[in-house]
Amino acid sequence: MSDASSIKDFEAAIAELESVVKKLEEGDLALEQSLALYERGVQLSRFCHARLEDAERRIEILSERGELRPAPSSLNPDDPERG
Repeated sequence: MSDASSIKDFEAAIAELESVVKKLEEGDLALEQSLALYERGVQLSRFCHARLEDAERRIEILSERGELRPAPSSLNPDDPERG
């Protein structure tokens, strides 16, 4: 399985998460494979949740100010300090 740093973007993460869920639902995997897939699913889910929260905060900033301005760097998903 890949680690969390290999997740490229929200859309790719959602697609991979859907694939993981499908494989787990089929139930044809050994226990260790199922656990590894489950762990990957948790990573993907957390990544997606974080990106959705970032988007929500950016929308709130835009709505509060009524004008289009760049989000603070702390909300930038490409910021290497965010993990």
